[in-house]
Amino acid sequence: MEDSRTGRLYIVSTPIGNLEDITFRAVRILKEVGIIAAEDTRHTKQLCTHFGIHTPLTSYHDFNKEEKTAVLLEKLRSGTDVALVSDAGTPVISDPGYFLITRSIEAGLHVVPVPGPSAVLAALAGAGLPTDAFRFEGFLPRKEGARAKRIASLRDDPASFILFESPHRIEKLLMALRAGLGNRRAVLGRELTKRFEEFHRGTLDEVLAQVQSRTPKGEITLVVEGAAKRRRLEPADHDENESAPLGEEDTA
Repeated sequence: MEDSRTGRLYIVSTPIGNLEDITFRAVRILKEVGIIAAEDTRHTKQLCTHFGIHTPLTSYHDFNKEEKTAVLLEKLRSGTDVALVSDAGTPVISDPGYFLITRSIEAGLHVVPVPGPSAVLAALAGAGLPTDAFRFEGFLPRKEGARAKRIASLRDDPASFILFESPHRIEKLLMALRAGLGNRRAVLGRELTKRFEEFHRGTLDEVLAQVQSRTPKGEITLVVEGAAKRRRLEPADHDENESAPLGEEDTA
């Protein structure tokens, strides 16, 4: 049961490149909370300076999460509102935050999402691949065996899937996807929402060729088409004409 006297933990999405993408609500929340827990305080300080936000900052990342979670939980229990931000996009989407959020929920504290920019949804929206079902896989394992095993688990899934990768590893990733999935469609998004935003569309072979001809720079989001949906053969599909040779069906 949440206690109305305790503070709220706001999970605030921040721009993934273009500062104009921040929401009015996000700016207001960042100004009103008692403290901002940031993945990199230097990076978030620049954002705060741009929008005239003077709220105190504290670092929160994978290397101090247990120690800092205890401090932040105490602030929340005492009635202080806390905002959690990552360097870009939505916290906990391939960024720190899960540990603090789960501990806050277990403690009966208010956890409030403040939605906004997301590289996952931006790439999916601009890809032109099916969106009726999709899944986010983040960064695949670096080790070849573990990566191949994860790719194999995606082979028969009809949902489009979204991956993150760095420029110097994208070629190996595309080669591994081609080997494990076949030559299906894919879209590579680079520097999303920024000045030099690009989308490279085609089959995995075609996207790989583009990468090999010019190594991309900046942050990469890759969208890959899901497995082809095969129509199930139902009993009603079986009739007396099913086995007739092509061109010899009764056309009367």
